[in-house]
Amino acid sequence: MNLGILRETIAGERRVAVVPATVPMLAKAGFAVFLEQGAGVSAGFPDEAFVAAGATVATRGDVLKRADHLLAVRLPSDPRAPHAEIAALARSGRTLFGLAEPLSGSSRLRELAATGVTAFAIELLPRITRAQSMDVLSSQATIAGYKAVLLAAAQLDRMMPMMMTAAGTLAATRVLVLGAGVAGLQALATAKRLGAVTSGYDIRAAAAEQVKSVGAKFVDLGLEASGEGSGGYAKAMDEAFYGEQRSRLGAVAAEHEVVITTAAVPGRPAPKLLTAEAVRAMPLGSIVVDLAAERGGNCELTKPGESVEVDGRRVIGPIDLASTVPHHASLMYARNLAAFLTLFAKAGTPALVGGDADPVADEILRDTLLCRDGALASPTVRARLGTSSASLVETLPVSAKGVLT
Repeated sequence: MNLGILRETIAGERRVAVVPATVPMLAKAGFAVFLEQGAGVSAGFPDEAFVAAGATVATRGDVLKRADHLLAVRLPSDPRAPHAEIAALARSGRTLFGLAEPLSGSSRLRELAATGVTAFAIELLPRITRAQSMDVLSSQATIAGYKAVLLAAAQLDRMMPMMMTAAGTLAATRVLVLGAGVAGLQALATAKRLGAVTSGYDIRAAAAEQVKSVGAKFVDLGLEASGEGSGGYAKAMDEAFYGEQRSRLGAVAAEHEVVITTAAVPGRPAPKLLTAEAVRAMPLGSIVVDLAAERGGNCELTKPGESVEVDGRRVIGPIDLASTVPHHASLMYARNLAAFLTLFAKAGTPALVGGDADPVADEILRDTLLCRDGALASPTVRARLGTSSASLVETLPVSAKGVLT
């Protein structure tokens, strides 16, 4: 089985889907690795390192010609990917693996499915123990939570730790993290290592122990409703709840110089947790880093991809933050995907391309299978797109069909 890895085409995306350390793992699983020239350079992995590990480095055209399967960080269904990538990468009989933005509602998903390609959206992994080594969302969230604290520290007008000096004692910076998922917990741990006084809040009451485990104080707003959803994710609440939550969080945020927000509900816009008034009530020089910026932001003042100053306070809305730490982000992502591909190789390709009459037995492969045989295979994604039918080819606009044929 020939596995191709191409240079990422989304602007600013510096990660790569395979690293030299995972080439032997893929070879053991039965894959011959073909890498586009320079695909790993921006992440700190030169072509020579891949060749030494056993990969073949070739031109983009040669990789596309040889590859039975393509491994990517971002699949062409991502709304930010160049539209031409769908026709270039997707062909009937080829399998794609990567992050696909499956719940974005983008028409790109329909177009990708209509090419006849088989694609796996790794974001759809079930939250089970056996899938932990493949959990790309957790690994990349770890990077994002770490980097968010560094962004805040770099722009803050004070230092993080308490210091006792000959010139007097400097008080520690107070950091509040909203959302105690992987990114939030890593942000709390990183801020603690830098010497900050840390507090964390989550809509899920069960997160209290996790917040305390990284040395932070858990903020209890006294709200009775629980936001515990399936699979350990937070669930969406009604607007009355969010309104009361915003009111109480505003008073808490006013006592902190840094607020990092990480709250997100899969497939939905990010809940608004911080009002403009709450930001203005924070101490002068305070920083808000909104890790939910890509989904609209947890703060009313967030502008995705921008840093906004409001009355002496700054709101940072980073996009694709994991890609700004490309070396370790790629290392973790590549290990996740190597574990997934090992499972895929053991299952055998024929079991994955037989249509609805031949269901995929393995839970991990079944849940992540996005499309095959010209149709969307994921019920979760079909529900998001508002269609109960797996077949999409006949419902595509004529212009889209023309692009894809």
